[in-house]
Amino acid sequence: MNFANLFMNINPKEVLNNLPDAVLVVEEDGKISWVNDKAAFIFELDKKELTNYSFDNVVVNGMLSASKSSAKKNAIVTGAFTADGSEIFVEMNAKKFGEQYFITIRDITAMTHVLADAEKSGKLNKNKNSMLLKLANEFKSPVQSIIGFSQALVDGLGGELNDKQDKYVKIINKNSNELLYFLDKFFEFSKAESSLYKYNFQTFDIVNTIQNIIKKCEKVIEEKNLEVKLNTENLNKKTICSDEDALKIAIENIIDTSLKQTDSGAIEITVSTIKPNEYSNIKNLSIDSHIKISISDTSTGFAESELNGLFEPYSQLEKVSKKTLCRSIVLGTAEIIIKHLKGLLWVESQVMKGNTFNIILPVEKEEESTNE
Repeated sequence: MNFANLFMNINPKEVLNNLPDAVLVVEEDGKISWVNDKAAFIFELDKKELTNYSFDNVVVNGMLSASKSSAKKNAIVTGAFTADGSEIFVEMNAKKFGEQYFITIRDITAMTHVLADAEKSGKLNKNKNSMLLKLANEFKSPVQSIIGFSQALVDGLGGELNDKQDKYVKIINKNSNELLYFLDKFFEFSKAESSLYKYNFQTFDIVNTIQNIIKKCEKVIEEKNLEVKLNTENLNKKTICSDEDALKIAIENIIDTSLKQTDSGAIEITVSTIKPNEYSNIKNLSIDSHIKISISDTSTGFAESELNGLFEPYSQLEKVSKKTLCRSIVLGTAEIIIKHLKGLLWVESQVMKGNTFNIILPVEKEEESTNE
């Protein structure tokens, strides 16, 4: 095929007329001398009418924007007007040839509205989270009082209770403790989700951190008669640079989930150094650059239906299970924190065999490891 002959037979104006963007040829004095069909469609005028207009009449500061776009060789976002005076937003590219500007225009009004709505929604969410965190103590204090007084009654500090009273007070105490746990995790999630938490990167011993978390969970571990193993055999370096307090919350939430799921057997926590060729989807993976923390349990595992939305509390709102919602809040907090620490979090589950939560973290602080 002779491509030279093929292109010689192409009518340039026909091509311009069929382009998906508006095309205008504008004289140096601002007069529109030619437009394609898309331009007529965007400005809601027929082509003859539009060529009688000055470019400044249809685009805000049209000639100034065209001059800037041509000089800087980049697109400019500006306002424009349709025939009935409605304002639209356009992305404009201009190139000057002699005494004429060749201009392409794309209507981005819908996109602009989406971005504006997203910005408004983001500000609203930030204000909501800020308000919730400020009111956290107001919510939790009454519950803490109920727990304290009901426990005092159970311990006999208010006098001897009969069997029925003792039963009811214990129910009040148990439910109050569960409510306080939920509130703690809910406010923890709100803080992680907001931009209010400031991440503080420092060097610390990851093994020591995990050991402290295990020690904190000793009471539950003993009550369930579980065995918790910590394996660091394949860990080359114990120290990492990250936010220890934030990472504690994430790991503790995952271990807490495993403890709630596991009634017998063991939980094994393995901390290892990732090999350079182990994960192809991780950026900047090199020798000793990342560690992997795997938390495996011998629980009944998650059903396939439970895996959907496991880290997404909002997707659980239509479900009636308080347990499922609370678990998603706990794991959702962990996922947000790990993401801020430039890491990855996922779960592998087999029904009746157990779960393995995997965390991958960089050993050193990356340049953009800040609040997003």
